[in-house]
Amino acid sequence: MSDCDVLLVTIDSLRRDFLGAYRDRPRVTDYDVATPNLDRFAERAAVFDTHYAGSLPCMPQRREFMCGIQEFLWRPWGPVEPYDQTVPALAGEAGAITKLITDHYHYFEHGGHGYYEDYDGFEFVRGHEYDHWQTAPRYPDERLLEQDNRHGTDPSNPGPGSAWQYPRNVASFDDLNERDFFAPKVFSETARWLADNADWDQWFCYVDSFDVHEPFHCPEPYASMYTDEDPADPEMVHWPDYAPVDDQGLTERQLDFVISQFAGKVTMVDRWFGRVLDCLDRMGAWEDTVVVVTTDHGEMLGEHGYIMKNYMPTYDAVAKTPLLVHHPDGHSGRVDAVTSAVDVYATLLESLGAEVPPGTHSRSLLPLVRGDTEDHRDCALYGYFGGDACVTDGRYTYLHPGDADGDAPIYSTMQMRGKAGDADVASLPYTDEAVWRYPSGGGHRQADEPLLFDTHEDPEQERNLADERPGEVERMRDLLVDALDARSAPSEQYERLGLGD
Repeated sequence: MSDCDVLLVTIDSLRRDFLGAYRDRPRVTDYDVATPNLDRFAERAAVFDTHYAGSLPCMPQRREFMCGIQEFLWRPWGPVEPYDQTVPALAGEAGAITKLITDHYHYFEHGGHGYYEDYDGFEFVRGHEYDHWQTAPRYPDERLLEQDNRHGTDPSNPGPGSAWQYPRNVASFDDLNERDFFAPKVFSETARWLADNADWDQWFCYVDSFDVHEPFHCPEPYASMYTDEDPADPEMVHWPDYAPVDDQGLTERQLDFVISQFAGKVTMVDRWFGRVLDCLDRMGAWEDTVVVVTTDHGEMLGEHGYIMKNYMPTYDAVAKTPLLVHHPDGHSGRVDAVTSAVDVYATLLESLGAEVPPGTHSRSLLPLVRGDTEDHRDCALYGYFGGDACVTDGRYTYLHPGDADGDAPIYSTMQMRGKAGDADVASLPYTDEAVWRYPSGGGHRQADEPLLFDTHEDPEQERNLADERPGEVERMRDLLVDALDARSAPSEQYERLGLGD
């Protein structure tokens, strides 16, 4: 079957081990986390067991989803490029009505343009994290600020974008009324839109839920569901810093509370995602609708002494992500093949009956979903712009550090950061359009040495085997070089990573 309706749901920062489809209980808890609706969806879906993020973190991953470009080799977080061919644009050309429903405010920030403009309609649920939304009350209740380990309680800068922004945005929210919160609004709007737009010949709807992203501020009953602590206790942190656990002074009790609030958000998202499943049931939509559920990345929740993401080595808690795909002609069951987040792009387009443009880095997952093949990729490549470059063959993960002082030039039609005054004209391997190339101002080192993990023997990646298995290091290093070669990565990346001849 082709030309299906297509629903893509991304749940930001969702760890796969918090889903019953992947594990009985999360690695970081001694209790089960309730995800009955994601689990019931998994029963009718292909469940991908070896799926990895690509370009990290948030917006780079969304460019992979929507444009099919694994961008971290060429540019950092930024907008859609003029030459990109987005899923909603191509879906519209193929005859589908398109809709974006999100509370992910990064789409609407300076430098994030291009991601929503191609949809026929979009719904923006306001107020999450640093969304520049409410300007009053000037001094909201300080309780949320006191539970914020990232910003402290300094009231000297109460303007937009400060630590006061989130408390101000949610000042009118009732912690006893979950309908005030973001995920309930996003998924309620999704169910309403699906019901109201059933008479279109074909539709594509992208639901991008910013939850379970921090701050981990939950309404009841979720705030108390996995903890005996008082969620309003100012000593209990719900917004950790992007820093090691010890460096920010988190106690074991506080870390446990953070995990409980993350778990609470997962269950809240699951409950309201269930409303969407109920709507699809009522509409009888499963026979002509492709539904894809995934995330951009996970989070560290204390493993290796780290919490949150971005600054530490890219462990599987961040990089190995859930992917569930229902197709009317597909099978339900496990998929072992190595797959990459960029493959969502071609999967959506093929499901919509739209052509996949040449030159992208995406490969459709539908042959795996239909059971036509068991093979897909030799490896998955992932990493941060200017950071470590990582590769997995499905068993071993190899995290290769780069030179923190080595520059990774930005290739773009637009200035994002760095010194664009030093720009020259350059080309890219995946478009005929010319771009600017300019210095980024330097990279960043995440690992101090090469890291090799056997994830079959050591799924929590606690034992670095780089010294013990030099042959595997050489093989994985060669696999990394092959992956860079296959994408015609810029020469500066080889130099920065020390992978030249």
